[in-house]
Amino acid sequence: MTKNIFIASAEPYTGKSVIAFGMINMLLAKTQKVGYFKPIIAQDDQDKKDEHVEAMLDYFSLPVNYEDAFAFTRQEILHQSDDSGAIINTIISKYKKLEDNYDFTVIEGSDFLGEGMAFEFESNALMAKNLGAPVLIVVSGKNKTASQLFKSAINIYRNFLLRDVQVLGVVANMVNPEEAERIKQALTNQLPAELLIAVIPTETGLQSPTMKEITLALGGEVLFGTELMDNQVDNFVTGAMMLPNFLRHIKDNVLIVTPGDRGDIIIGALQANLSASYPKIAGIVLTAGSLPDEPIIKLIEGLQTIIPIIAVQKGTFETTTTIGGIHSKITIENKKKIALAIELFEKYVDIKALDDKIITFSYQGITPHMFQYQLVKWAKRDKKHIVLPEGNDERILKAVEKLIAQDIVDITLLGDPVEITGSVKRLGLSLDLNAIRIHDPKQSTQYNDYVETLYELRKAKNVNMEMARDMMTDVSYFGTMMVYKGDADGMVSGAVHTTQHTIRPALQFVKTKPGVSVVSSIFFMCLPERVAIFGDCAVNPNPTAQQLAEIAISSAESSAKFGIEPRIAMLSYSSGTSGEGEDVERVREATAIVKARHPELKIEGPIQYDAAVDPLVGKQKLPGSEVAGRASVLIFPDLNTGNNTYKAVQRETGALAIGPMLQGLNKPINDLSRGCTVDDIFNTVVITAIQCQDI
Repeated sequence: MTKNIFIASAEPYTGKSVIAFGMINMLLAKTQKVGYFKPIIAQDDQDKKDEHVEAMLDYFSLPVNYEDAFAFTRQEILHQSDDSGAIINTIISKYKKLEDNYDFTVIEGSDFLGEGMAFEFESNALMAKNLGAPVLIVVSGKNKTASQLFKSAINIYRNFLLRDVQVLGVVANMVNPEEAERIKQALTNQLPAELLIAVIPTETGLQSPTMKEITLALGGEVLFGTELMDNQVDNFVTGAMMLPNFLRHIKDNVLIVTPGDRGDIIIGALQANLSASYPKIAGIVLTAGSLPDEPIIKLIEGLQTIIPIIAVQKGTFETTTTIGGIHSKITIENKKKIALAIELFEKYVDIKALDDKIITFSYQGITPHMFQYQLVKWAKRDKKHIVLPEGNDERILKAVEKLIAQDIVDITLLGDPVEITGSVKRLGLSLDLNAIRIHDPKQSTQYNDYVETLYELRKAKNVNMEMARDMMTDVSYFGTMMVYKGDADGMVSGAVHTTQHTIRPALQFVKTKPGVSVVSSIFFMCLPERVAIFGDCAVNPNPTAQQLAEIAISSAESSAKFGIEPRIAMLSYSSGTSGEGEDVERVREATAIVKARHPELKIEGPIQYDAAVDPLVGKQKLPGSEVAGRASVLIFPDLNTGNNTYKAVQRETGALAIGPMLQGLNKPINDLSRGCTVDDIFNTVVITAIQCQDI
């Protein structure tokens, strides 16, 4: 069951707030724990709250703090648009805080105001994907023919699908009532049957601005009728004609726009409003900076019922143009509009069908940002102690700063305490040294005990006491012994040392898990649209068929542990039965071993890379395969192929490669690349901490 829905549009003023109010009202009938989140708000004044968000929270008394209901203002996004990764991370982080506290959260996309509309569409698609939210698309029928609306709906739907965003339904809003049924039938015929289709006719009561909105848009001064500023304006008329002719143009909830010196029009409008023979007048706007003469003012002041009268500096033409361009909002003061929005939603949206889709919806797949956020969350649920032997490396110290600031793990650094302290100060890091432990192996109180243990473990391998003393001054041996003895839960090294230097101690005395004969590695490849697992790209140069099978099984276990459904592709230069040769046969044999040992695993091999990841190629080369075109775990036939492929994919696509993560050891020891970044170290420590949780 999904826990959220993303209400999205691809153009401004679609009235998607109607859907948001209706959705929350529907959900509150099922549960009290409903959240609301609008990642990007159009708040221009930092001192004022976004009216729509405020109305949503207030009307339903949602227990969401205003500051928690959004991540960015639109201005902030435009200034940071070149760092989309950081933006998405912040949005995910803020959203997850809400998600954890509610049974369901309604997410409302941005409003497409002003410049940057193309960027806004991309960002909405990206947000929906990374929040794992199915989308309900809202399109506007205002000022569109049936054909234009139909094409718009189809294009927006296809654009979301192209970005791998799952769509629950399409709502056509503000549709010409006479065209509503025809449009609904056309959309139903052209869009997939599983989609919810709804068509909501134009409702004047929602489109019409209030006198307050008009006053703000015009920058006007309220002269009379402050208590009636919520009056709704359904139409307006210019008072530039003779009074008898003017009276013929009065309609219900009309706004009179006239120069201030037209006392006849003003008095006539006021009298008409009092008359039972004429419709209600919403208000009067006096243009061109002119005010009524004193006798007219005195007359107005003596009336018991005074409609709103405002004065503006703009001329009549400019004033009417501005009024015509106002897009009314549903605000906290206008409870009637909110109630009307909910009524429209319930009348024109098939609530039962929508409810069924929400209940049965299950998000398929995981995006890189979702994956990284989830990793940190998993690591925090059971805090572990990680030792970092290369304590004086600048990248290590910067990564530790982030890890400690987020309270993800406990850290021990190995090295000279004086040097490490000096480096922290020199780098200007906000790292509380009291929050970490720093050990110099030679000076450690554990040194002698570790030497004795190493000697006992390795004496059969011709290691004498003197050799053990010397080996234990090496930070890799000391750190590995900390893990072996339980003084740390896991170790991460390799920023300075080679892979061999890092894992040799682990192979010597930490050893492999029961039933595992080979230590292997995987990378979590965070590709633009998904997360895949590559193995083995760091340890085994030329694995045998038996070793390849073990690598595949270990990789599948790791995949499942980290929330990625394992669909294993045993890679080769041939797919299916077409190829021959020793290398292909080795992969074919390895695949057979995995199937025999674990028949429940989805595995295909031998298979080429393109057939493994491209649905079209996979369907063509291996029709009917559960893995072809959808592989999530890719096992390379040798280290040369795997190492070069992961680096090529990383460099050419900009993918983040997290790892390598070692598999098969009794306790978590992980190796870094000597070219690693601060983020690489951070991520590797996090996955190591998660590995520790099952030990």
